[in-house]
Amino acid sequence: MKVEVRLFAYFRDGREKKSILDLAEGTTPREVLDAIKIDLDEVSIFLLNGRDILLNEADGKLDNPLKDNDVIALFPPVGGG
Repeated sequence: MKVEVRLFAYFRDGREKKSILDLAEGTTPREVLDAIKIDLDEVSIFLLNGRDILLNEADGKLDNPLKDNDVIALFPPVGGG
């Protein structure tokens, strides 16, 4: 199955800002993070098809299997003043 991954801010350093991953059926969002070598603790916003799945991490959405053509967008914490 194909899943699009979009990275923002410093997550793009040394990586493509947008890529299409060819993944095995049953792959979870958590496994995508492992594959692209980003720790969950580094992610501030994790959008799956436009919905933040980190808002209520206890619901288990990070471990639900992805579907073909899902879109993941990852944002690190934003700093500044």
